[in-house]
Amino acid sequence: MPPSTDWVPQRTGDGSFTFFSAEFGETFHSREGARAEAFSKFAQATNLVELAQQGTVRLLDVCYGLGYNTAAALEVIWAVNPTCQVRLYGLELDPSVPPAAIAPALIESWPAIVQTVLQQLALQHQCHTPTLQASLLIGDARQTIQQLRAAGFQADGIFFDPFSPRQCPQLWSVEFFQQVAACLAPEGRLATYSRSAAVRKAMLEVGLAIGSMPLDNTDQIFPHQWSQGTIAAWSEQSLPPLSKLEREHLHTRAAIPYRDPLLTNDAETIRQRQRQEQQQSGLESTSSWRRRWGIK
Repeated sequence: MPPSTDWVPQRTGDGSFTFFSAEFGETFHSREGARAEAFSKFAQATNLVELAQQGTVRLLDVCYGLGYNTAAALEVIWAVNPTCQVRLYGLELDPSVPPAAIAPALIESWPAIVQTVLQQLALQHQCHTPTLQASLLIGDARQTIQQLRAAGFQADGIFFDPFSPRQCPQLWSVEFFQQVAACLAPEGRLATYSRSAAVRKAMLEVGLAIGSMPLDNTDQIFPHQWSQGTIAAWSEQSLPPLSKLEREHLHTRAAIPYRDPLLTNDAETIRQRQRQEQQQSGLESTSSWRRRWGIK
């Protein structure tokens, strides 16, 4: 299916907008609030307030999309330190998305300086200012990430935001995480909305430590809402620990990761490879784990 060029804004719960992808059958952001998600699951989770105080921040936005994660990051960083030097790379498959996302109604909530960045990245794929060096790399992220790795780029914060693992397993495989992890600085953090056991196991396989992204409202925790995402780093120190439920999840068949040995397989081939490995596995079934924890 060719990329869509007819993006219709859909309002989310916090008043900000997102798009729906017919190719992947999903919206780009949480319907509960696209803007809020960018702050809570990416900007805050990667400790940008603390990083901004150091004077320089290097960022990698995997699946740039509408640019919300980049926008939230820049707003946070420059609110803390207006002179902070930022180096940023965004990876995006579909070149029609960023230009559609700079309609005035979609970017008016961002500070003027951030709006300018979004406009330049969308139209020119570059933005260079006294405090920002930013580039948007268009193409399959499995290939563009290798350019950054070859160049030795090291990110203090990585926003990992592809479509869901079931819909886009190409960007959740062990092999892709190997490439992404190679671009994570020794003290850096990677943040993603996914709490999938397969995703977390892939991170562990490439040597990352993982933590659970706490829910916003701990007064409303239910078994089926055990986390709002995952934070990864090279050391588990300072990461929010996994709960017992989450640790046990990593010992079920659901934790068998996606594999894409040459970083060239299509989605169905990758899903089929995982299904075959699950069928041959002696691990506890995911349905058994769910019953034990009362998860419907």
